[in-house]
Amino acid sequence: MKKMKVTFLTFLLAIMTLSLSAQTKSNVVKTNLFSPILKTYWLSYEHLFNDNLGAQLGFFYTGVSVGSTNFKGYSFTPEARFYLSESPAPKGIYVAPGLRYSSFSLTDDIAAGKATYSTFGGALVVGAQTLLKEIITIEAYLGPAYSVGTLKVDSGTASDFDLGSFDGFGFRFGITIGVAF
Repeated sequence: MKKMKVTFLTFLLAIMTLSLSAQTKSNVVKTNLFSPILKTYWLSYEHLFNDNLGAQLGFFYTGVSVGSTNFKGYSFTPEARFYLSESPAPKGIYVAPGLRYSSFSLTDDIAAGKATYSTFGGALVVGAQTLLKEIITIEAYLGPAYSVGTLKVDSGTASDFDLGSFDGFGFRFGITIGVAF
């Protein structure tokens, strides 16, 4: 996991360095303000291809609990962003279809069970992003999501684990703050 984090951060640093030399605001690095409440570390990188089209790659690592089930793991969320406003991106209202892959180690406090759980799903969010002082972004988004998962039980039974909103229908939502460069 540590090697993956170092590779991801090196990739982000390389893109940021190349983008700074271009002197355009075609990149945004941001974090979700709800993340600390959910015991999650969330970071995303958005790249703009033109005034109306961008792509974002999000990554989170979590140690959240749902009932007596403890989740530790990560998730990747790639999405396309279609800006609908006349303002050039990253400002404006957008629609973003996206995918999500997650991988978790699960433990259960009551039954002392252990398992691994991976999910794959998609979402369609609608959001709005603004640019303050040409460098700070603030964004809000909301939309439906659906995912399916595979649970591999190492000890205990499948019924020992509460999968919460990680399985089936749910919502993606958030408020982010970021830096455009």
